[in-house]
Amino acid sequence: MAIVINMPRLSDTMTEGIVAKWHKSVGDKVSEGDLLAEIETDKATMEFEAFPGQEGTLLYIGTGEGEMSPVDTVLAILGDEGEDIEALKGSSALPEVSTEEATSTPIPEAAPLPVGTPAPAQAAPAPVAAALEDGSVKASPLARKLAAEKGIDLNMLQGSGDNGRIVKRDVDSFNPAYHASAQPVVAAAPSVPVGVENFTDTPVSQMRKVIAKRLSESKNTAPHFYITMDIDMDNAIAARKTMNAGGDVKISFNDLVVKSCALALKKHPIINSAWLGDSIRQSDHIHIGVAVAIEDGLLVPVLRHADQMPLSSISANVKELAGKAKDKKLQPSDWEGNTFTISNLGMFGVEEFTAIVNPPDAAILAVGGIKQVPVVKDGLVVPGNVMKVTLSCDHRVIDGASGAAFLQSVKAFLENPVTMLV
Repeated sequence: MAIVINMPRLSDTMTEGIVAKWHKSVGDKVSEGDLLAEIETDKATMEFEAFPGQEGTLLYIGTGEGEMSPVDTVLAILGDEGEDIEALKGSSALPEVSTEEATSTPIPEAAPLPVGTPAPAQAAPAPVAAALEDGSVKASPLARKLAAEKGIDLNMLQGSGDNGRIVKRDVDSFNPAYHASAQPVVAAAPSVPVGVENFTDTPVSQMRKVIAKRLSESKNTAPHFYITMDIDMDNAIAARKTMNAGGDVKISFNDLVVKSCALALKKHPIINSAWLGDSIRQSDHIHIGVAVAIEDGLLVPVLRHADQMPLSSISANVKELAGKAKDKKLQPSDWEGNTFTISNLGMFGVEEFTAIVNPPDAAILAVGGIKQVPVVKDGLVVPGNVMKVTLSCDHRVIDGASGAAFLQSVKAFLENPVTMLV
């Protein structure tokens, strides 16, 4: 009996996935544990293997490479060779058109030229898209969507999918200049050169869609307020220099910030909370999410039990998770469960900024760069190193006084780093 394999839900926020690569083709044998495909989610590109019981011949692929489909729709069908699977193809949402409906569009012969008429210059042949019985072009839903957004006529595309089906890569590789050369050339009156308007439409990635959805919901539903504080980093600079002198592990300023926040959360547990609607969940464990910028957007890998980690472990774990994030190798256990988040843009020369609360957290700390400025110490104006931090809070959970007290503790730890080592 045939087995239907649906698009899996590979993360808690995944609603649809893109097949980045198939490792099996129709007709291949599949056994438990075989790598079937690589699937791009909103957070990573993950390998998808055949589960126990998912064995047989690959009879049907419902989502081609580069195509997107919602979670729980038909991804593939396994069974015995020659088995009738037509009814199973319709068991979930499928692309708009099946391959059996494809036909070819005949190319009409050109009318003969009158005697003595010179032959026209040979132009590059215009592509012919595969068509259906009703005359419409055969294309995947994602290809139709992208073509509509870019203003591309599907009739101008040559499909590279099954039976000439137009898929995402055909739309992405469309070259208007080439296709324009296939059209008759009409002489035009000379014109004065002017500036050219141009633009590029980039399809929204799964990651960017989820970022937009989650942060829009956070900003629109959670009443944000912000508290900014200056921190004297002179002692932190000196302490870091001493720690890194000859040590195998190099401590960063971000590592010091993570440690200070973890210890401050122990003192102020209301900051380590989440709004659940009918209740407020205050977590005893401290799992700190550290925002990492990658090419496609932003990922937030999580340091679990950060308050129990020495600085050397924080440093090693942050480096490892950041590397996995940039390589898109994070697993769900790497990004789930945060109770507080830190976003640091200081290394990019940013002096101060505010961040949007990262659900389900009730607060996020935005960290700016260290700047040398004049400061007053013991009645004298002297050079000092100051770092600005801004705490964004969900006012449904945290009040101003609680947020200020938390920042005071962070400030105290960073201005006296030895207290973080006790």
